[in-house]
Amino acid sequence: MRKTIFAVAVLAMATGVQVQAQTKQPSYRYRWTDASGLPHYSDSLTSDAMKFGYDLVNDRGLVVQHVDRQLSPEERAAAQKAAERQAAQDKAELERKRQDSQVLSAYPTEDAYKISLQQNLDHIDQQIETTRANLRTQEKALTDLLTRAGDLERAKQPVPKFLNDSIAKQRDVVSHQRSLLDREESARDAAAKKNEQDLQRYRELKAAQAKAQ
Repeated sequence: MRKTIFAVAVLAMATGVQVQAQTKQPSYRYRWTDASGLPHYSDSLTSDAMKFGYDLVNDRGLVVQHVDRQLSPEERAAAQKAAERQAAQDKAELERKRQDSQVLSAYPTEDAYKISLQQNLDHIDQQIETTRANLRTQEKALTDLLTRAGDLERAKQPVPKFLNDSIAKQRDVVSHQRSLLDREESARDAAAKKNEQDLQRYRELKAAQAKAQ
């Protein structure tokens, strides 16, 4: 009977030790390196560890997690700007790929694409020709007003205020038309250069497409 009780007690103690071993939680330490390159360890998370960044090390010396150092407000702001720039670049690249795909789908041949590019230039040329015609009309109107004023001056007659006002107003109209023509001609030059770039890009896309097939 005593032997049986002793055996039960031993078994109970062994079971208790086993359960305790199974339920024992692993221990961790914090390891970091200071500004001088010296390593430090701590059982609790310290301000220096957060300042320099730290490793969470288990009881076998293995790193189970790495945490980067805390950033200063200036560094956080710079990191935020960098992230925003990268996001904008990624968005632009995605949009470019979408446009490239649309171009290849809409214009299966280079000739078809060239026609589309030329149509854009033709539209701008029409606008320029319209502006030039309007400018000639407005310049003629200004010349007529100036001729009337010159005739009055040669006749030793005063130039009425309404005529001077009309001349000033007409000069503004002519100036506006000339500025508009300059902008349209500049836009035409820019469009022609862009067409060359777009055509080159189209050729590169077609070459890549043919290579992939």
